[in-house]
Amino acid sequence: MRYELVLFDNDGVLVDSEPISNTILAGYLTELGHPTSYEDSLRDYMGSATHRIHDLVRERTGQTLPADFDETFHARVFAAFERDLRPVAGAADVLGRLAADGVPYCLASSGSHQRIRVGHRKTGLDTWFRDDTIFSSQDVGRGKPAPDLFLHAAARMGVPPARCVVIEDSRLGVQAARAAGMDVYGFTAMTRPEQLADADGHFDDMRDLLRLLG
Repeated sequence: MRYELVLFDNDGVLVDSEPISNTILAGYLTELGHPTSYEDSLRDYMGSATHRIHDLVRERTGQTLPADFDETFHARVFAAFERDLRPVAGAADVLGRLAADGVPYCLASSGSHQRIRVGHRKTGLDTWFRDDTIFSSQDVGRGKPAPDLFLHAAARMGVPPARCVVIEDSRLGVQAARAAGMDVYGFTAMTRPEQLADADGHFDDMRDLLRLLG
């Protein structure tokens, strides 16, 4: 293994949450008078922290989302997670292999700590992550495409950025990894490779990641 730390995104990489959350987000924004399709939501918000939703709506319309937007959105998402969320196929196999081989890994997600934990409990992935290996954009204040989250995670794990590799499925996440000075592999199960053109490599089956990592 040529890397000293593997940093996993969460939504869409470990848990199959992007279709759920973006369907809910598009519907909620439309309900609030900001017409948004599922495709719009994927394009504009996939891989980002919640503050980006507020920022883009304000930038485009001059309007502010309701004060309880985050609370309502997350409540709807968490309820849907409890009904429908599944792990990404092969994710547990990859984590188990890394753990067995003694390869350090962690999670660096734009989602909140609560969102991460709800998803991991539902899918059983909580088995593979200690609290001190889970990092959220909440920890740094700025989400992707800023590099802050990845740099914070690497620093806490004690590994230089140049010895890290990020596993991402969003354009914003790839941009953040590049800005952090890290290698990045793009997971293309639901994202077209050309949208992740700056990644060092692409794969559409999680089990293929082990080959890419060497």
